[in-house]
Amino acid sequence: MSKVLEITDFSKAYDSNKPAVEHISLSVEEGEIFGFIGHNGAGKSTTIKSVVGILPVRRDDIHICGMSLWEQKKECQKLMAYIPDNPDLYEYMTGIGFINFIADVYQVPTEERTARIEELADAFEIKSQLGDLISSYSHGMKQKIALMTAFVHKPKLLVLDEPFVGLDPKASAVLKQQMRALCSEGSAIFFSTHVLEVAEKLCDRIAMIDHGHIVVQGKVEELTRDKCLEDVFLEQLQIQKDTCKEEKDA
Repeated sequence: MSKVLEITDFSKAYDSNKPAVEHISLSVEEGEIFGFIGHNGAGKSTTIKSVVGILPVRRDDIHICGMSLWEQKKECQKLMAYIPDNPDLYEYMTGIGFINFIADVYQVPTEERTARIEELADAFEIKSQLGDLISSYSHGMKQKIALMTAFVHKPKLLVLDEPFVGLDPKASAVLKQQMRALCSEGSAIFFSTHVLEVAEKLCDRIAMIDHGHIVVQGKVEELTRDKCLEDVFLEQLQIQKDTCKEEKDA
Protein backbone atom coordinates (compact mmCIF):
# COMPACT_ATOMS: atom_id res chain seq x y z
CA MET A 1 0.00 0.00 0.00
CA SER A 2 1.18 3.54 -0.74
CA LYS A 3 1.61 6.27 1.84
CA VAL A 4 -1.11 8.91 1.84
CA LEU A 5 0.49 10.99 4.61
CA GLU A 6 4.17 11.07 5.50
CA ILE A 7 5.63 13.26 8.23
CA THR A 8 9.41 13.27 8.42
CA ASP A 9 11.50 14.72 11.26
CA PHE A 10 8.92 17.46 11.78
CA SER A 11 9.43 20.21 14.36
CA LYS A 12 7.42 23.33 15.15
CA ALA A 13 8.06 26.06 17.70
CA TYR A 14 6.00 29.10 18.64
CA ASP A 15 8.76 30.13 21.03
CA SER A 16 12.37 29.46 20.06
CA ASN A 17 13.06 28.20 23.56
CA LYS A 18 10.12 25.80 23.72
CA PRO A 19 9.27 23.60 20.68
CA ALA A 20 5.62 22.54 20.50
CA VAL A 21 6.57 19.50 18.40
CA GLU A 22 10.07 18.14 18.03
CA HIS A 23 11.46 15.68 15.46
CA ILE A 24 8.38 13.54 14.94
CA SER A 25 7.99 11.08 12.08
CA LEU A 26 5.03 8.92 11.08
CA SER A 27 3.14 7.74 8.02
CA VAL A 28 -0.44 6.76 7.21
CA GLU A 29 -1.14 4.32 4.40
CA GLU A 30 -4.10 3.76 2.08
CA GLY A 31 -7.02 2.11 3.85
CA GLU A 32 -5.66 2.93 7.30
CA ILE A 33 -7.19 4.69 10.29
CA PHE A 34 -4.39 6.25 12.31
CA GLY A 35 -5.01 7.59 15.81
CA PHE A 36 -2.93 10.44 17.24
CA ILE A 37 -3.15 10.28 21.03
CA GLY A 38 -2.01 12.70 23.71
CA HIS A 39 -3.09 14.96 26.53
CA ASN A 40 -4.02 18.61 26.01
CA GLY A 41 -0.97 20.61 24.96
CA ALA A 42 1.00 17.55 23.88
CA GLY A 43 1.34 18.75 20.28
CA LYS A 44 -1.59 17.06 18.53
CA SER A 45 -3.32 20.17 17.17
CA THR A 46 -0.03 21.78 16.14
CA THR A 47 0.81 18.72 14.09
CA ILE A 48 -2.64 18.52 12.55
CA LYS A 49 -2.74 22.23 11.62
CA SER A 50 0.62 21.78 9.93
CA VAL A 51 -0.54 18.70 8.01
CA VAL A 52 -3.52 20.56 6.54
CA GLY A 53 -1.50 23.67 5.64
CA ILE A 54 -2.76 26.11 8.28
CA LEU A 55 0.71 26.39 9.83
CA PRO A 56 3.80 26.73 7.60
CA VAL A 57 6.10 23.75 7.08
CA ARG A 58 9.54 23.19 5.58
CA ARG A 59 10.32 21.61 2.22
CA ASP A 60 10.69 18.01 3.35
CA ASP A 61 8.50 17.95 6.48
CA ILE A 62 5.18 16.66 5.15
CA HIS A 63 4.10 14.82 1.99
CA ILE A 64 0.57 14.02 0.83
CA CYS A 65 0.35 11.17 -1.69
CA GLY A 66 4.01 11.73 -2.48
CA MET A 67 3.66 15.50 -3.02
CA SER A 68 5.47 18.02 -0.88
CA LEU A 69 3.02 20.14 1.11
CA TRP A 70 5.56 22.98 0.99
CA GLU A 71 5.95 22.88 -2.80
CA GLN A 72 2.45 21.78 -3.90
CA LYS A 73 0.17 23.06 -1.16
CA LYS A 74 -2.95 23.59 -3.30
CA GLU A 75 -2.65 20.21 -4.97
CA CYS A 76 -2.26 18.54 -1.57
CA GLN A 77 -5.22 20.38 -0.06
CA LYS A 78 -7.46 19.27 -2.92
CA LEU A 79 -6.94 15.71 -1.71
CA MET A 80 -7.78 16.47 1.92
CA ALA A 81 -10.70 17.23 4.18
CA TYR A 82 -10.15 18.73 7.62
CA ILE A 83 -12.58 19.05 10.50
CA PRO A 84 -11.21 20.92 13.55
CA ASP A 85 -12.34 20.26 17.09
CA ASN A 86 -14.67 23.27 16.97
CA PRO A 87 -15.59 23.84 13.31
CA ASP A 88 -16.78 27.28 12.21
CA LEU A 89 -19.66 27.11 9.74
CA TYR A 90 -21.41 29.87 7.80
CA GLU A 91 -24.38 30.23 10.11
CA TYR A 92 -26.35 32.43 7.71
CA MET A 93 -26.58 29.46 5.31
CA THR A 94 -28.82 26.42 5.51
CA GLY A 95 -27.29 23.03 6.20
CA ILE A 96 -27.90 21.81 2.65
CA GLY A 97 -26.66 25.10 1.24
CA PHE A 98 -23.37 24.82 3.11
CA ILE A 99 -22.84 21.19 2.10
CA ASN A 100 -23.47 22.06 -1.54
CA PHE A 101 -21.09 25.01 -1.25
CA ILE A 102 -18.29 22.70 -0.10
CA ALA A 103 -19.21 20.16 -2.78
CA ASP A 104 -18.91 22.96 -5.37
CA VAL A 105 -15.46 23.87 -4.07
CA TYR A 106 -14.33 20.28 -4.59
CA GLN A 107 -16.21 20.02 -7.93
CA VAL A 108 -18.34 17.03 -6.93
CA PRO A 109 -20.75 16.22 -9.80
CA THR A 110 -24.41 16.95 -9.01
CA GLU A 111 -25.61 13.37 -9.37
CA GLU A 112 -22.84 12.01 -7.13
CA ARG A 113 -23.29 14.62 -4.42
CA THR A 114 -27.06 14.19 -4.31
CA ALA A 115 -26.72 10.47 -3.64
CA ARG A 116 -23.98 11.01 -1.04
CA ILE A 117 -25.84 13.76 0.79
CA GLU A 118 -28.98 11.65 0.97
CA GLU A 119 -27.02 8.67 2.29
CA LEU A 120 -25.17 10.73 4.89
CA ALA A 121 -28.27 12.66 5.98
CA ASP A 122 -30.13 9.40 6.54
CA ALA A 123 -27.21 7.93 8.46
CA PHE A 124 -26.81 10.97 10.73
CA GLU A 125 -30.61 11.38 11.02
CA ILE A 126 -30.52 15.02 9.97
CA LYS A 127 -32.45 14.91 6.70
CA SER A 128 -35.47 16.86 7.89
CA GLN A 129 -33.29 19.70 9.28
CA LEU A 130 -31.08 20.25 6.23
CA GLY A 131 -33.20 23.18 5.07
CA ASP A 132 -32.89 25.02 8.41
CA LEU A 133 -30.39 27.78 9.06
CA ILE A 134 -27.15 26.58 10.63
CA SER A 135 -27.57 29.29 13.28
CA SER A 136 -30.54 27.32 14.63
CA TYR A 137 -28.57 24.08 15.04
CA SER A 138 -27.25 22.62 18.27
CA HIS A 139 -23.52 21.96 18.62
CA GLY A 140 -24.05 18.30 17.75
CA MET A 141 -26.06 19.18 14.63
CA LYS A 142 -23.35 21.58 13.46
CA GLN A 143 -20.77 18.86 13.91
CA LYS A 144 -22.84 16.47 11.80
CA ILE A 145 -23.02 19.06 9.01
CA ALA A 146 -19.27 19.60 9.19
CA LEU A 147 -18.67 15.85 8.95
CA MET A 148 -21.01 15.57 5.99
CA THR A 149 -19.00 18.24 4.14
CA ALA A 150 -15.89 16.12 4.67
CA PHE A 151 -17.39 12.85 3.46
CA VAL A 152 -19.31 14.32 0.52
CA HIS A 153 -16.22 14.66 -1.68
CA LYS A 154 -14.53 11.44 -0.51
CA PRO A 155 -11.10 12.89 0.31
CA LYS A 156 -7.97 10.82 -0.12
CA LEU A 157 -6.89 11.99 3.34
CA LEU A 158 -9.40 12.86 6.06
CA VAL A 159 -7.93 14.76 9.02
CA LEU A 160 -10.03 15.08 12.16
CA ASP A 161 -9.23 16.83 15.45
CA GLU A 162 -11.18 15.25 18.34
CA PRO A 163 -14.14 14.29 16.09
CA PHE A 164 -16.18 12.43 18.71
CA VAL A 165 -16.46 15.31 21.18
CA GLY A 166 -20.06 16.58 21.24
CA LEU A 167 -21.55 13.64 19.32
CA ASP A 168 -24.23 11.46 20.87
CA PRO A 169 -23.64 7.66 20.95
CA LYS A 170 -25.67 7.04 17.77
CA ALA A 171 -23.84 9.74 15.81
CA SER A 172 -20.50 8.43 17.10
CA ALA A 173 -21.37 4.96 15.83
CA VAL A 174 -22.34 6.39 12.43
CA LEU A 175 -19.08 8.34 12.24
CA LYS A 176 -17.07 5.19 12.93
CA GLN A 177 -18.97 3.37 10.17
CA GLN A 178 -18.38 6.19 7.70
CA MET A 179 -14.68 6.36 8.58
CA ARG A 180 -14.22 2.66 7.96
CA ALA A 181 -16.25 2.81 4.72
CA LEU A 182 -14.10 5.67 3.41
CA CYS A 183 -10.92 3.74 4.13
CA SER A 184 -12.30 0.65 2.40
CA GLU A 185 -12.24 2.71 -0.81
CA GLY A 186 -8.53 3.46 -0.50
CA SER A 187 -8.55 6.68 1.51
CA ALA A 188 -6.74 7.21 4.83
CA ILE A 189 -7.74 8.89 8.09
CA PHE A 190 -5.50 10.71 10.56
CA PHE A 191 -7.33 11.83 13.69
CA SER A 192 -6.55 12.99 17.19
CA THR A 193 -8.43 11.76 20.21
CA HIS A 194 -8.14 11.46 23.96
CA VAL A 195 -10.85 8.78 24.05
CA LEU A 196 -8.59 5.75 24.31
CA GLU A 197 -11.42 3.20 24.09
CA VAL A 198 -12.36 4.60 20.68
CA ALA A 199 -8.77 4.52 19.46
CA GLU A 200 -8.28 0.95 20.63
CA LYS A 201 -11.38 -0.34 18.84
CA LEU A 202 -11.23 1.80 15.70
CA CYS A 203 -7.60 2.41 14.78
CA ASP A 204 -5.24 0.23 12.80
CA ARG A 205 -2.20 2.06 14.14
CA ILE A 206 -1.62 4.81 16.68
CA ALA A 207 1.08 7.20 17.84
CA MET A 208 1.23 8.66 21.33
CA ILE A 209 2.68 12.14 21.71
CA ASP A 210 3.86 13.70 24.95
CA HIS A 211 5.44 17.16 25.29
CA GLY A 212 6.01 17.31 21.55
CA HIS A 213 7.69 13.91 21.23
CA ILE A 214 6.24 10.64 19.93
CA VAL A 215 6.77 8.14 22.74
CA VAL A 216 5.00 5.10 21.28
CA GLN A 217 3.98 4.17 17.76
CA GLY A 218 2.72 0.96 16.23
CA LYS A 219 -0.14 -1.37 15.40
CA VAL A 220 -2.89 -1.37 18.00
CA GLU A 221 -3.10 -5.16 18.08
CA GLU A 222 0.62 -5.38 18.91
CA LEU A 223 0.62 -2.61 21.52
CA THR A 224 -2.40 -4.10 23.31
CA ARG A 225 -1.40 -7.73 23.15
CA ASP A 226 -1.30 -8.15 26.94
CA LYS A 227 -2.81 -4.85 28.15
CA CYS A 228 -5.34 -2.19 27.20
CA LEU A 229 -4.39 1.02 25.41
CA GLU A 230 -5.09 3.08 28.53
CA ASP A 231 -2.44 1.11 30.43
CA VAL A 232 0.05 1.63 27.61
CA PHE A 233 -0.65 5.37 27.63
CA LEU A 234 -0.33 5.74 31.41
CA GLU A 235 2.88 3.70 31.45
CA GLN A 236 4.44 5.95 28.82
CA LEU A 237 3.42 9.09 30.69
CA GLN A 238 5.09 7.73 33.81
CA ILE A 239 8.23 6.81 31.86
CA GLN A 240 8.44 10.31 30.43
CA LYS A 241 7.86 11.83 33.86
CA ASP A 242 10.62 9.72 35.40
CA THR A 243 12.99 10.55 32.54
CA CYS A 244 12.41 14.28 32.94
CA LYS A 245 13.02 14.01 36.68
CA GLU A 246 16.28 12.13 36.15
CA GLU A 247 17.47 14.72 33.62
CA LYS A 248 16.54 17.53 35.99
CA ASP A 249 18.36 15.90 38.92
CA ALA A 250 21.46 15.09 36.87
